[in-house]
Amino acid sequence: MNYDKALKIRIKALPPDHPDIANTYNNIGLVQRNKGEYDLALMNYDKALKIRIKALPPDHPHIAQTYNNIANVQDDKGEYDLALMNYDKALKIRIKALPPDHPDIADTYRNMGLVHEATRAWQSALEYHNKAAGIRRKS
Repeated sequence: MNYDKALKIRIKALPPDHPDIANTYNNIGLVQRNKGEYDLALMNYDKALKIRIKALPPDHPHIAQTYNNIANVQDDKGEYDLALMNYDKALKIRIKALPPDHPDIADTYRNMGLVHEATRAWQSALEYHNKAAGIRRKS
């Protein structure tokens, strides 16, 4: 309810492609995911992504965050191929934009490992978890 109020205010007060509007859509998506409202979450993440792609540089970490959030929902829905595709998009941006031992890179590797676990691709799961663990040890 409060994010909806904030969104209405921001839409009224800010240009349509302002990053704060994208942040609000992203936050609404987070709440919807936590409530199990996956399709609504994806809809709001998509709105956030469209704004972020317009408003931010192509390798901005917030774009990676949105791809990661979309992948989280797809993973929750059992849409593993789509989840891996979006985790990969997030990972490529994060590798370009962040230091090599950044925890967000480790999180993405971990998420990819969990998807491979869910699909019983054990060797791939182990490889991604090892990459995540290596970064975590350094950071």
